Amino acid sequence: MESIGAYLMRERELRQVSLEELFQLTRIPLKSLSALEEDRFEDLPGEVFVRGFLRSCAVALDLDCDDLLERYDRGHVLPEVPQPLTMVAPPERGRRFGIAIALVILLILFTLAFSIVLQPRNREMPMQLSDASSQPWLGPDEGPSRTCT
Repeated sequence: MESIGAYLMRERELRQVSLEELFQLTRIPLKSLSALEEDRFEDLPGEVFVRGFLRSCAVALDLDCDDLLERYDRGHVLPEVPQPLTMVAPPERGRRFGIAIALVILLILFTLAFSIVLQPRNREMPMQLSDASSQPWLGPDEGPSRTCT
């Protein structure tokens, strides 16, 4: 059975289309077209791109697209996709709980420190040592005593 790359090359040459002309028709890079015809699929970007390149080539060369993709599927073995890793042990709940408690305590301490720093400061002004008449809240008899002993 003929490989997909050999089949594409044969069909392209039968229609007397050069790689440069195929590039102009499909806009597939020359390097990728050469890799397709030489069955170097590992040099191509990925499975989706390979299938898209094959569809574009089939349209440009007037080939049956479904037949070309079927030939590709029969001749090309997909690499085995690795299975995702499963967790061996579940995460520790106790550790998460401890971290949560520590964060709450730190938040409380931070709030307390922040409130102390931003607390308005009452700076009491010392009372002036002047006569009682300058103090409107004191009556005349309530002022400081003026007698000395």
